[in-house]
Amino acid sequence: MAVKKTLRINADKPHLWKADIAASVDRFNQWFMDFAPEAFRSTRVKTTEHVKRALLATSDLRALNAATLKANPGVLPTLRMCTAPPLAVDRLVGLAGASKNLVGRMENGKLPTKMAAPDLDTELTKICGILSRLLDRDIFPWLDNRKGPTDHERDRASTIVADRLCSTVANPIVRNAQEQRQLALIGDYLDRHGYRKQPHPSGKPLRDMEPGTYTFRMNVPVGKTHRVNIPIDVVIQPKKLRKDRLPILIEAKSAGDFTNTNKRRKEEATKIHQLQATYGESVAFVLFLCGYFGSDYLGYEAAEGIDWVWEHRIDDLEKLGL
Repeated sequence: MAVKKTLRINADKPHLWKADIAASVDRFNQWFMDFAPEAFRSTRVKTTEHVKRALLATSDLRALNAATLKANPGVLPTLRMCTAPPLAVDRLVGLAGASKNLVGRMENGKLPTKMAAPDLDTELTKICGILSRLLDRDIFPWLDNRKGPTDHERDRASTIVADRLCSTVANPIVRNAQEQRQLALIGDYLDRHGYRKQPHPSGKPLRDMEPGTYTFRMNVPVGKTHRVNIPIDVVIQPKKLRKDRLPILIEAKSAGDFTNTNKRRKEEATKIHQLQATYGESVAFVLFLCGYFGSDYLGYEAAEGIDWVWEHRIDDLEKLGL
């Protein structure tokens, strides 16, 4: 337990939480305002081109049939955004009475490998029936005049559908970009302090990680009878080994609203319980936080024995023995 006490950087200091929460929110908002416009612009341009390709693959939505979807399964996410109202995956499955596995595979641009050809045709025909019936004809006026679209009509329709698609993936775009930025910050900090980035061989025990090295997105094995891997964002072996010889494990977390963090907080609790059951109570599992993490979230994590370092006070990493 003595080791755990030395790791109490912020979890045991609730009198500092209010000011840190405010500073963390300000930091996230500033980053978002700087980052978001460019990220969404570039994503929208790419997505618009993707929509145009989907329109061309379906003869501008006039060839919505099983053969077309079979040849182009990856157009399904675009086609869901071509309806009025746009259809979520589960809504399409329910309305079409279609296989959820089939729709899920198509969302990833693939078809099921074991579905019989007649069954596949039947399922795709059901999906096409719902999509055709619900197509947003205000966006695609050429569907009613029986003529092909002009270039201008296709461009305008593609932009509208791209906006719909971008709005559905906005949060993952922001989250992924923020995570990349956080990992880069930690990497820069470690590089400045004489650490070097070096992957740890997957077959070697965690305790054998070379001192003074770190790696990103490492799969750490947990469980004693049934072994599974859990992903850890940053794994750092201090230059001066800890008594348990275990590296420091850091999870990069960002959030653009308070509600989402409370939904996700159990994920970290599950991880630390798995890690402690495998490596002992002294395991050092720390969060690296930027954004909307309120007192409820912090209190929950502290109660689970999880500590954290704020991005706006990254020098607190030094208190981990780095």
